[in-house]
Amino acid sequence: MCGELRRKVGNGLCRNCWQRDPDRPFRRVENLMAELVDPPQWLPDFAEYAVQRHCGARVCVMLTSVGRLLADDESNHPQAILERSRCPGRSAGSLARTLEDFFVREGLAFGLDQDAHLAKGRRDRRVAAVPESLRPQVANYAAEMVAGQQRARRVGTHARSDVTIESSLAIVRDFASFLFADRKKEDWSVVEIGDVESFLLQRPRNRSRRLGGLRSFFRFACKRKLVLVDPTTGVPVTKRSPFQGVVLTAQHQRQLFSRWTSDDEMVEPSEALVGVLALLHAASNAEVRSLKLSDIDWSHRTICLGERPYPVPIDPVTESVLKRALANRATLNTENPHVIVTRATKTRSCPASAPYITHVLDPAGVRTKALRQTRILDLVNRLDPKVAAEVLGMNADGLATYVSDDVNAVLLADRSDRPNL
Repeated sequence: MCGELRRKVGNGLCRNCWQRDPDRPFRRVENLMAELVDPPQWLPDFAEYAVQRHCGARVCVMLTSVGRLLADDESNHPQAILERSRCPGRSAGSLARTLEDFFVREGLAFGLDQDAHLAKGRRDRRVAAVPESLRPQVANYAAEMVAGQQRARRVGTHARSDVTIESSLAIVRDFASFLFADRKKEDWSVVEIGDVESFLLQRPRNRSRRLGGLRSFFRFACKRKLVLVDPTTGVPVTKRSPFQGVVLTAQHQRQLFSRWTSDDEMVEPSEALVGVLALLHAASNAEVRSLKLSDIDWSHRTICLGERPYPVPIDPVTESVLKRALANRATLNTENPHVIVTRATKTRSCPASAPYITHVLDPAGVRTKALRQTRILDLVNRLDPKVAAEVLGMNADGLATYVSDDVNAVLLADRSDRPNL
């Protein structure tokens, strides 16, 4: 096919042409079906599905691995094959991801739920870091939090996130290490209020968060009769500190706005979209990651961001960066339903990775968190915390910290025009 004199490898082709032969994966699946004693009926469909997303050489490697899994002495049920195809570590591997997408689409398996698998590993590592004498109770506490999370998801109520559970376990782990190393205590029943106070004094700035985590654990301990008296009952909570986050100046906001709304080809479409959504609509990384094509309603000119109760109107600036990102997405020829698609997610259906969204604004020298905080601070002080919380789908008590005690004289009406009373 290439017209050069080379050693033939297979099917009358040289190695390079043989690697690029589009019929090679289908010949491989035919040979595999002949080799297996009881070949599954879904194997040819999987080969066709994989060919649409990967090169022929990669598909042949996948088919060889699948044949190895089908030939072992384990179960050949799609869910069992999917679990065995998972690679250790953070990534499940290209084979497991492709099998997962195919099996879920065909209704043959439930999927891997890689996020839950990684969250379980993080929880296990935190529990394993607890001193051995105090570890069983912490392991039971972790199991109860996970059970409560699953129960809340089944009934449709607000469930603890994996980050919340891991943060609580990290606080209990640090407290257990403090008890074992500094207080020489190896039993939860001998914990006193002085131990809690001494532990909180180590990081006074995180006092409220750490105290909340300890109170949650000792409520569990009291219910299980691990302690007779809750040692955190008499510990006072410090007054909520005012907002001290990063806020961008008006000049800096104008510079970023000009950068993302210009036609500069050096600015990536994904950077412009993430920046404008965070700057104008206070969109978080999670909301931008989960944005799908189905969330965009061009007839009503609205976008559904995350779990916000109301859709976000599409203004002309947002429309411009959104259409630019969609045009860039169209060049990838992908079936991924999300708006932001990377090279790693081009052949998959999952959202872009969290690190990608976090660092996509690095060329602009800003973080999504700073943009979001700036917008929330402006909304809370111009409107009302309850109104802003309703629009953004947040807790009004959490937005209370953004309320400042400064008076903007520019926003005040001219008192000279008012009648004297």
